[in-house]
Amino acid sequence: MKKLIYILCFIGLASCSEDYLERGSLTQLAEGNFWQNEKDALLGINGVYEVLQDRVLYSGNLNGIAGIPQHDSFADNTFNNFKFEGPGNFVEGRADPAFGFFNSFWTSLYRGIGRANVAVENISRIPDSNIEPDSRAALVGQAKFLRALFYMNLAVYFEDAPLITNTQTLEEAYVPKNSYEELRAFIISELRMAADALPESYPASQFGYATKGAALSLLARFELYNKNYPEVIRLTTEIMSLGYQLHPNYAELFTEAAEQSPEVVFSVRFIQDQSNNGETFSSTFLGIPKTNVQPMPNMVNAYLCIDGLPITSSPLYKPAKRNENRDPRLAASVYFEGDIFVQHLNRPFRGNTATKFGLKKYVRDNISPEGIDIFAAGGQDFYVIRYAEVLLMRAEALAETGQVAESITLLDQLRTRAKMPTVTTVNGSNIPQEELINLVKLERRVELAFEGLRFFDVKRWSEVEAAYARAKADPVGPYNPEYRGRLSEVFAIPQSEIDANPSLVQNPVWN
Repeated sequence: MKKLIYILCFIGLASCSEDYLERGSLTQLAEGNFWQNEKDALLGINGVYEVLQDRVLYSGNLNGIAGIPQHDSFADNTFNNFKFEGPGNFVEGRADPAFGFFNSFWTSLYRGIGRANVAVENISRIPDSNIEPDSRAALVGQAKFLRALFYMNLAVYFEDAPLITNTQTLEEAYVPKNSYEELRAFIISELRMAADALPESYPASQFGYATKGAALSLLARFELYNKNYPEVIRLTTEIMSLGYQLHPNYAELFTEAAEQSPEVVFSVRFIQDQSNNGETFSSTFLGIPKTNVQPMPNMVNAYLCIDGLPITSSPLYKPAKRNENRDPRLAASVYFEGDIFVQHLNRPFRGNTATKFGLKKYVRDNISPEGIDIFAAGGQDFYVIRYAEVLLMRAEALAETGQVAESITLLDQLRTRAKMPTVTTVNGSNIPQEELINLVKLERRVELAFEGLRFFDVKRWSEVEAAYARAKADPVGPYNPEYRGRLSEVFAIPQSEIDANPSLVQNPVWN
C-alpha cells in the first residue's frame, strides 16, 4: 500500500480529520498557532497536494464531472458518452459559460493556487530555529511547483486568467484577468525556482513529492507547448541525467504494481480503502467497460501493425480481427469484443459500447484483495509525467530543429520497449524532416493514449479542427453536425465568476 498519502486537511481552508481536530479549532490555528515549525509546513504542503485529488483534476470520474484523465475526449482519442461530464457537450457545441464543467475546473485550480499561496508565504516566515534551511527550500519549491501546475492548466485551457500570487482580502479579490503571456512568464519563473530548490529524490517512504526532475519535466512540457524547442532540448538533457528509465513492461506500468517505477517522474497518489475516497479513473462498470470514456475507431486505427506499417499498407492487417498483429500497446490499452474485462466474473466484453471498443489502460479488471469491487473508488496513482513523455518531448524538439538522427534514436527506444520494429528498421535513418515530425506525433498518440494529453497536443499543433473531423468521420458519429456550434479551443470563464467580479472580462470567443 501507499507509504505517502496526501492528508485531507489544510489549516484554515478545509476540514480536517479527527486526528488534527485535537490540536484546537480551525480559527485558532489560522490565527497564529499554525505554520510554526517544519511539521506544520509539511501538513500545509500536503493540503496543496490534496487538491490534485479532486475529481475534476486527477481523480477522474466514473459518472460525473470529467477529470484530466478523461481529457482525451476533448479531441479525437475517446468518445465521452456521458456528455454532461464536460467533453461531450464541449466538442458538440452545447456548452456555454454557465456550463458546470467550466466552473468546477476553474474553481478547483484556484483552490489549489490559494493553498499554494498560503504555503509559500507562511513557510518562508517560519523561524530559522524551527526548520532546516534545506527543508524550507524544498517545501517552498514544492508549493511553487504545484502552483505552476495549476496555472499551467489555466493557461492551456483558459489562456487568459487572473494571476494571483498572494493571499487576498475580500477587498482585493475583484481582480481582472492577466494575459497568457503574463501567465507564461510566471509559470516558467516558478518552475525554474522549483527546480533549483527541489531534491532529485526522497526516501522511499516519501515517494510522490515533487522532485527536481518533476519541475524540469513540467517546464519542458510547457516550453514544448510554446514551441521553444532549444529550451526543451536543454531541459531534457538535464532530465536524462537524473536516473529515470523506461519500465520494461508497458501493460504492467499502468497498474498499482508499477507505481514506483523509475519511469514515473511525477504522479498523483491515491489509496483504495473501504471509505471509497480513492480515485475513480480506474473504476469501471460490471456489465460494460467504462462506458463514459470509449476509445474512438480512428484512435484504434492509428496503432501500427507488428511489421511497423500502418493498417492501410500492412499485409498483416485483418479488418475482421482488428486486434491481431498490432502494436502490443493497443492490446494493453483497448478492450475488443470477446476480451475478458471482469476477471473475477470471467465476463467478456460484448462490444456493447457506442464505439464498439472499451477502455482498458489504467482500468482495473478485478476485485481487490481487500474485497473492493471494480466500480468503487480505487488506489491507482495517476502519472502526470513519465519518462516516456520526456523522451518524446526531446524527440519532437530535435525533429523540429532538424536534428534527425537523435530524434530517431529516441523513437527507437520507445518502439523497442513496446516490442515493435524500430523506426530505423522500417523507415530507415534518412527520413525527411516533415515525415519524422509526423512519426513523432504518431508515437506520442499511441504511447500516451488515454493519459489526458491529446487536447494539449492537437491544440499546440493547430490540429483541433482536423481532430474533430476525424472524430466526426468515425462510424459511431458522436459529433452530430446539427450541434457543432462553436468549435472553440478555449474554455469559457465561468459565468458565475463574471457575474461576481465586475473586473473580469469573458474570453471574446464566448461573447
